[in-house]
Amino acid sequence: MYAYIARRLLLMIPTLLGVLLINFVIVQFAPGGPIEQVMSQVEGTADLSTSRFSGVAADEVAGDSRGGRGLDPEFVAELEAQFGFDRPAHERFFKMVVDYAQLDFGESFYRDESVVELIADKLPVSVSLGLWTLFFTYLISIPLGIRKAVRDGSAFDVWSSAVVIVGYAIPGFLFAILLIVVFAGGSYLDWFPLRGLVSEGWASMSWPERILDYLWHLILPVLAMVIGGFAGLTMLTKNSFLEEINKQYVMTARAKGVTERRVLYGHVFRNAMLIVIAGFPAAFVGVLFTGALLIEVIFSLDGLGLLGFQSVVNRDYPVVFGSLFIFTLVGLLLNLLGDLMYVLVDPRIDFETREG
Repeated sequence: MYAYIARRLLLMIPTLLGVLLINFVIVQFAPGGPIEQVMSQVEGTADLSTSRFSGVAADEVAGDSRGGRGLDPEFVAELEAQFGFDRPAHERFFKMVVDYAQLDFGESFYRDESVVELIADKLPVSVSLGLWTLFFTYLISIPLGIRKAVRDGSAFDVWSSAVVIVGYAIPGFLFAILLIVVFAGGSYLDWFPLRGLVSEGWASMSWPERILDYLWHLILPVLAMVIGGFAGLTMLTKNSFLEEINKQYVMTARAKGVTERRVLYGHVFRNAMLIVIAGFPAAFVGVLFTGALLIEVIFSLDGLGLLGFQSVVNRDYPVVFGSLFIFTLVGLLLNLLGDLMYVLVDPRIDFETREG
């Protein structure tokens, strides 16, 4: 097991390098880099994404356009030095890799904070959304999926499938808008707050009041995200249990007089839950880093999703690459954790044998 973990950890190095290299190359051809944006602000011009430079490689913009836009060449050179674009692309990439190996992710181009400080500042919001969303998603989906498998084809299975299909068909952000219209002062009720994770004056509240205020703000965004995620997990759980229930060892256990409850939770549960557990790391990464983007925007929650989106739009490359590196590393570690959870659920699994 330790050898398997060591191999997986070593394989993370080329994976991280590959992800950084691919995205670094893509960025080189993205129009409207940070220098162009600063120059546009200085000149009062429009966003470069809609200008005549749209679709032109960043290096071509740097070489052909800056001199013709009426700006002092010394000012342009200072900008290039400030943003680090006075060196060739391969030198910038090599320096980034060396800095990242030392856990130095640099500072934001536009905010007077380091990348680590920015991520640490936004992390609690996204973690709150992610953990609560996964908690309620699994709390609802696993029991519902098991019950649907046990009562496959019954009236309960049919009408619950209709609910699941509706939940799957409605995007989380659309359901969030519906919740705002109905419950957050849109057109009907004004029961819940519309923005933020806590109210103004939260620091002066007592601890019970703080907890209630925090949960009060979380209800609508978490509900919107749970609706978008519980459908797939419910059907995955049902199908996994159905597959195990129809296997020979279950029929043998029943023939020996084992109770249905013991068959289900003593024999079927361990095997059926493997695929559900394997999907947990991917589900967590998806909710934490991508799934909450629109929800954060709709409910004005200043988390990682919103930070990443704004960084890409503003071409804040240190934040973009630093976030990408950290998120990829976390995703790889969680995938490894998912494999180790296989062993916890079913000790018969031997990764050393599989690797051989």
